[in-house]
Amino acid sequence: MSQISLTFPDGNTRDFDAGITPADVAAGISNSLAKKAISATVNGAHWDLQWPIEDSAEIAIHTMKDEGPALELIRHDLAHIMARAVQEIWPDVKVTIGPVIENGWYYDFDREEPFTPEDLGAIEAKMKEIINARDAVRTEVWSREDAIKHYEDNGEPYKVELVNMIPDDGQPIRMYWHGEWQDLCRGPHLQHTGQVPADAFKLMKVAGAYWRGDSDRPMLQRIYGVAFQNRDGLKKYLHFLEEAEKRDHRRLGREMDLFHMQEEAPGQVFWHPNGWTIYTELQDYMRRQQRAGGYVEVNTPQVVDRKLWEASGHWEKYQDNMFIVEVDEEHAREKSINALKPMNCPCHVQIFNQGLKSYRDLPLRMAEFGSCNRYEPSGALHGIMRVRGFTQDDAHIFCTEDQIAEETEVFINFLSRVYKDLGFPTYKIKFSDRPETRAGSDEIWDRAEKALLDATHKVTNDVELNPGEGAFYGPKLEFVLTDAIGRDWQCGTLQVDFVLPERLDATYIGEDGAKHRPVMLHRATLGSFERFIGILIEEHAGKLPFWIAPRQVVVASIVSDADDYVHEVVAALKAKGVRAEADIRNEKINYKVREHSVGKVPVILAIGMKEVEERTVTLRRLGEKQTRVVSLDDVVSELSTEATAPDLT
Repeated sequence: MSQISLTFPDGNTRDFDAGITPADVAAGISNSLAKKAISATVNGAHWDLQWPIEDSAEIAIHTMKDEGPALELIRHDLAHIMARAVQEIWPDVKVTIGPVIENGWYYDFDREEPFTPEDLGAIEAKMKEIINARDAVRTEVWSREDAIKHYEDNGEPYKVELVNMIPDDGQPIRMYWHGEWQDLCRGPHLQHTGQVPADAFKLMKVAGAYWRGDSDRPMLQRIYGVAFQNRDGLKKYLHFLEEAEKRDHRRLGREMDLFHMQEEAPGQVFWHPNGWTIYTELQDYMRRQQRAGGYVEVNTPQVVDRKLWEASGHWEKYQDNMFIVEVDEEHAREKSINALKPMNCPCHVQIFNQGLKSYRDLPLRMAEFGSCNRYEPSGALHGIMRVRGFTQDDAHIFCTEDQIAEETEVFINFLSRVYKDLGFPTYKIKFSDRPETRAGSDEIWDRAEKALLDATHKVTNDVELNPGEGAFYGPKLEFVLTDAIGRDWQCGTLQVDFVLPERLDATYIGEDGAKHRPVMLHRATLGSFERFIGILIEEHAGKLPFWIAPRQVVVASIVSDADDYVHEVVAALKAKGVRAEADIRNEKINYKVREHSVGKVPVILAIGMKEVEERTVTLRRLGEKQTRVVSLDDVVSELSTEATAPDLT
């Protein structure tokens, strides 16, 4: 028998007979490792302990302490265990596929009756029985013909179709058994069902899914599950879901009366007065910051002829995401083809191109709260986080190549101040280099990537590389926020572009009197206003910072005799720029407090006859049980200070 060499993570190499399995390798190292082993990595591929190794390779043996491999196997085995449980309870159900996904798995079933919540409980119970049985898991490689015959004989048409889809290129057709139940699978898997932690998984929901994603094929039932290495991991995840539900901007949007969406305008936001207050406060804040940062503000058309999009290169790359507008122009033989603008950059170049520009005019920082429209599939739409109509805090900096480094540093510092003011003192930076499909020469890309990365390193060395994810015209930085429950949100961006100025013939007169191409830096700080407001709502669970809260103060009467003083307090607060309103309804004060707390009003001032006589208010802050009595003058001073935006303190 031929010999192979296996190299271990510590650098040691040992010779073995060809065909040895990772299980045998683990047993040869120690009995303890043989008992704990769950899988191996062989030449970078995740490997089942039962698979033979025929050639020399690098190998690492995994145990349950190795989180990545362990979670993959736990979740993959649970998909099979769930399918087995379903067929043991309902033998007529047909099985299809069950892949691992983020945090868990799903499996699609063909069953006439819909699964109920009670069914999920029964499936979970049966799964735990299978786990406790500690049934052996084994694997075999079959011929295509044998696999097809097996599934035809067992009445599993979906499996027959899957076997026929496997390329006939020598790829093995693996059959796995979990006890007596069998499934087609690439593997790897654990060695027996008892290795799956019985208290660290949960079935979550049932959804419909077309077979192979084709609406002309049968509608199946998809059961989702989540799983972790231990019970604590599951508890933390379920707590995370509870927190995410509490913070869901769609629910809070209804409770706070901020916005709504409807079928007649898919992916478009109907802003209510409260929501529009947040929007305008945020926009006013950004406008002041940009003016202080040396930006000039412009506004460009919504509908632009396709000729400009063709010249810029966007028509070729983004046509499928554009809303097309056809117009019968007077005296024209053909309809004029226009598009709602999906981005602002080509229009900003048109403004730059009006009149001669000198090197003395650079850098020119041109900003626009640009209203854009992009087609997103209906299934991808998500509240105000993913929409078709949105506004960007967009800007383009026209500069010389020598100014890239300084402008990058200036922008990162600008973005840092804004994020800190809005409650995000830390963020991550990702550097994305050239994609496979791109415009411009390699020489231009070399210069652009070096300039952007060198400039970023002058500010920070904490930069994560994101290979191949640059824009088609240049490399970019992505600025990623992490919210209160650990979710990442990519918001800001900075992109270096040598290509668009060339395409759209942008020039400036250099110090030598000749024409030169400017470099164009595309940048956004918040990104989409709609999305960023959604992030703010979820970050603060609706309890927005006082200065941006749409309803800052409600002054509520306890008795009707206090109504006049209520209006006096409201007027005094409004005079100092505080958004205050009166609640003099004939309702009990506890009812009013509960209602306005659900609406996430930061401050409620309660007024009864004692407050009228003493010219005070009883102040209650959202989320606090304690109240305090404050004089009218003091409460106006305190709240007017809090109502001031961060940049004006």
